[in-house]
Amino acid sequence: MTTTLTLVQGDITRQSADAIVNAANSSLLGGGGVDGAIHRRGGPAILEECRRLRASRYGKGLPTGQAVATTAGDLDARWVIHTVGPVFSATEDHSALLASCYRESLRVADELGARTVAFPAVSTGVYRWPMDDAARIALETVRAAVTAVEEVTFVLFDDRAHAAFAARLR
Repeated sequence: MTTTLTLVQGDITRQSADAIVNAANSSLLGGGGVDGAIHRRGGPAILEECRRLRASRYGKGLPTGQAVATTAGDLDARWVIHTVGPVFSATEDHSALLASCYRESLRVADELGARTVAFPAVSTGVYRWPMDDAARIALETVRAAVTAVEEVTFVLFDDRAHAAFAARLR
């Protein structure tokens, strides 16, 4: 089965999907950008589950490139899949870690039985990954993934992000 890829410009916290992917920081306790927005709009249930994960399996935080699911709280989704993207480096190639964020998120989505997944542009905010390269990695990785997810929507915050992904989707 082929996964349908779509692009929308907007706020990922307003998206309806089985699972919404959070570009989380390793603490899992909220932060800025997408992470902060998901925690704010999703409400306290997400943070409560993240705290339980920190108290059990992820005492040192979620490793970069990995993914884990929690409830979606008040979001229009069943789950939030938290993934920690790498910080961009001009001197070290972390592209395999960025690709892993997408692969691992889809693996978790498959475990949950999610059929629709909404992704942000992981690592492109405060982690400074160049948008064009992030779009290339995201789209190549999702296209190559073996997954039961039927639809992946990339929810891109602004014109620049949407244009970069649209150019790569063609």
